[in-house]
Amino acid sequence: MSIQKKFIVRHREYGHIRFQIPDECVRETAARQLVDKISHLDAVDRVQLYRKAKKLSIRFNEARCNFKQLAKALYQLITELEAEGCFVESTGVSKGRARQKIGQKIKNSKVSRWFSDKYKATKETVQAAKIVTKVGMKGPKALINDPEKAIIDFLNDVLTLYLIKLHWTRITQEWIPRPFVHRYEWLATFYMFYLLIRSRRPQK
Repeated sequence: MSIQKKFIVRHREYGHIRFQIPDECVRETAARQLVDKISHLDAVDRVQLYRKAKKLSIRFNEARCNFKQLAKALYQLITELEAEGCFVESTGVSKGRARQKIGQKIKNSKVSRWFSDKYKATKETVQAAKIVTKVGMKGPKALINDPEKAIIDFLNDVLTLYLIKLHWTRITQEWIPRPFVHRYEWLATFYMFYLLIRSRRPQK
């Protein structure tokens, strides 16, 4: 079916006509060229193309150009644009845009964001664990001398880092600006650090 036959008249009144147009005409480049060409037709006052709704509205001076004359001019105009390849989108560009849209949708999906956040959190936890391993265990010597205490100290450090990371946003945005309101949270934090430091004291 030729593209001209895909233009379906949905509404017609004196000086106004509205078409249902095919998909080929709502692509950005094709729509822009189509509107530009129609607006330069004699007796055409206004042209509006609604890409999402696939509608083309034309208001014209019917005293100067009746419907048949306008239809003939539109037919010739669309034929010329079709011959120029205006309504044909290259396969490579079409596939590339399709892949880009799919990739963008996947990237912006809730599942993708959840995996991204979890990966980031895991990566940060692993890096923190490496630091704690070096600082907390004080090398292989501490592990050999007292393996139980070295492992407990290490786990305590990991737990402390995890709790800080978990509450970091609330600490910076709520606890610090309003310390009295969150006094119990601060007391719990100080007590946790007290226990952590106390556990590190050398046993007599």
